[in-house]
Amino acid sequence: MAALPDPQQEADFQRFLRRVDDISRLVQGLSSADSAVRDAAIAETDRRLRERQGSEQSAAAADRTVINTRDPVRGSVNAEAVHTEGFLAALEKDAKERAKRRKRNERLANALKEKGNDAFRKGDYSTAAQRYTDGLQKLKDMPELYTNRAQAYLKMHEYGKAIDDCKWALKSRQCYQNLLQIDPQKESLFKDCMNEVNLEEKRMQEEDRAMKAFQSGKHAALSIKDLLQKLDRPDQNILYYIGGIQVLTGAVKECTEQTLFRTNNGFSIINDNEVIRRGFCAERKSTAEVDLCVSLLSLWQAVCAGNEENQRLLLTHPDVNAQLSELLCSGGVEIQKETLALIALYSDNENGRRLLVRHQDLSRWLQILVMFVNSTDARASSAMSILSDLIQEEKFKAQCRLTFSTSALPLFTQLLASAKLVDQAALAHCIGIMGNLCADAAIRVQMAECNECWQACLQLVDGCGDVGTPKYRECVFAVLGLMMNLLLESNSVIQCLAVDISGRCMSLLRDQDGRIVTRAIGVLSRILAASSLAVEEAVKGGVVKKMIKFLKAGGQTTSSYALKTLSICTRGSRQAQEEVVKSDKKFSVLLKLLDSENEMIVGNAAFCLGQCLVVPGAATSLLNSNIVMALLKHAGGDAARTSVQENAAIALGKLCVAEPRHIFQLRELNGMAILNSSMKYVHSS
Repeated sequence: MAALPDPQQEADFQRFLRRVDDISRLVQGLSSADSAVRDAAIAETDRRLRERQGSEQSAAAADRTVINTRDPVRGSVNAEAVHTEGFLAALEKDAKERAKRRKRNERLANALKEKGNDAFRKGDYSTAAQRYTDGLQKLKDMPELYTNRAQAYLKMHEYGKAIDDCKWALKSRQCYQNLLQIDPQKESLFKDCMNEVNLEEKRMQEEDRAMKAFQSGKHAALSIKDLLQKLDRPDQNILYYIGGIQVLTGAVKECTEQTLFRTNNGFSIINDNEVIRRGFCAERKSTAEVDLCVSLLSLWQAVCAGNEENQRLLLTHPDVNAQLSELLCSGGVEIQKETLALIALYSDNENGRRLLVRHQDLSRWLQILVMFVNSTDARASSAMSILSDLIQEEKFKAQCRLTFSTSALPLFTQLLASAKLVDQAALAHCIGIMGNLCADAAIRVQMAECNECWQACLQLVDGCGDVGTPKYRECVFAVLGLMMNLLLESNSVIQCLAVDISGRCMSLLRDQDGRIVTRAIGVLSRILAASSLAVEEAVKGGVVKKMIKFLKAGGQTTSSYALKTLSICTRGSRQAQEEVVKSDKKFSVLLKLLDSENEMIVGNAAFCLGQCLVVPGAATSLLNSNIVMALLKHAGGDAARTSVQENAAIALGKLCVAEPRHIFQLRELNGMAILNSSMKYVHSS
């Protein structure tokens, strides 16, 4: 028969277990993610350590010759203290060992991360992802490994896995900010990752709220499921489904209903119901099928407005993905309106545009959307707004390059030639979009080489005098901006048309609209450089006197264009040089421009002045001016642009060559060294 346990020993043992539990709770509290729990555990630990230090100091003050005066029966109380201290020592030892292991694992994880980075740089994204995974097996809480692996998954188009890695970041958003401070070059990656994290977090929150609304028995929430079940009935008349879809659209009032539509497989109605699918995808639709299609498009607008997850699901649906461009091209007016409205939900935000670029072949969309300029209703402005949004995406512009010269450009040229017949507000918008597209060099080259496009632009400008409506004048304003962008190129077409283009612009200098005048001067400042014959014709037409007039009137943009035009004319035309001297008495206008804060204006003013100093008497007329000091300041290095320094130095040299008396003032200003250095520019100019 086993001996009964001693009651005192049993009580001591139970107390010891309670102490162990107590210490375990403290250890858990110290590692808690909750700052309040962690702070409380730290305070409690500090208190116990102080108590322990106090008891140890008391024991040290006692008689150290007394080893053990207590009886054996009471020894079990001492055993509790011994066991407790041993447990704490074991915890400390374990912590040190874990710290050693972590340090070793950090080294291994960092080595694997570097291997992954090497593979990523080489474009071997699969190997990179595997190395990051190996690193995470060594150290599961290393943020860089998750973000790097997410980047590799994004490159491999494995978006689900990328999002899973981004979900991890929900546990600690701060790690992204810290990493960004360490490596700012990864800003794009962090932005993409955090974007995916935010969308995933938003989706989970939406679905949680929707589930609670449904479980609470709210009528609006229950009606979504009920209506979807009714639409799921097979073999009903098409009018039944049209009515059901319209009722369902009316029931979607806010995010909760949008989410319940998604979580109850609302997007599956198009593939699960043959009548609905057939009506939506039919190439030639009956009246009822048109109504069905319009109803579906309206429903999708309701469920996708402001809801990124629903937008993603809809656009990745095979039938919808395949039909969008077809609905824009061949659908009736109502279908086109609703399709444009649906696409606008995507195009007016960054996430939506990325979805469109990722899941749609947009190479035809430029041509398709431009076609709507021919329409006479709201479709024209809707299409142009979408196009304005899409050209913000580099991938869209890259797709436009592929067929631009054979599809969109001929259509655009036709619209320019028909400017009096189309929606002119939409055309002006379209011209502006094309001007922005010209920021892409490949598209700009294709358009600048198109003689028909240039002829259509000139034809539109010609109509400015005949058609004085504000909308038409907006088209003229826009086409001048387009021409300025195209003139960044230089080719044989531009050279051949230079006289015609400059002539049209000269005629616009009398226009009452200051914006049109400014842009006309802007076109002149670029086209005259392409042809000496164009310069000759412009000078005969009085361009010098007109530019001096605009320079006197002021306005920085107009002055910049006018001065550049004057510089081009005086560079190659003696007549232009003489007219400047005659029109700008003692160079008062050019001297004033030398004090401008705009260095481009200063440089062109110095250049123009230098060209005109070859006219007899021009340099002499400046003897009592501050011209030497003004040019010396810029030639001596105040200007940041080398070209400005050179132009000022050349003008200074020419001034002293033409009128040696300026040298006396130059000596007084200790500027001879600068003059000597400028002589090489004078001889080479």
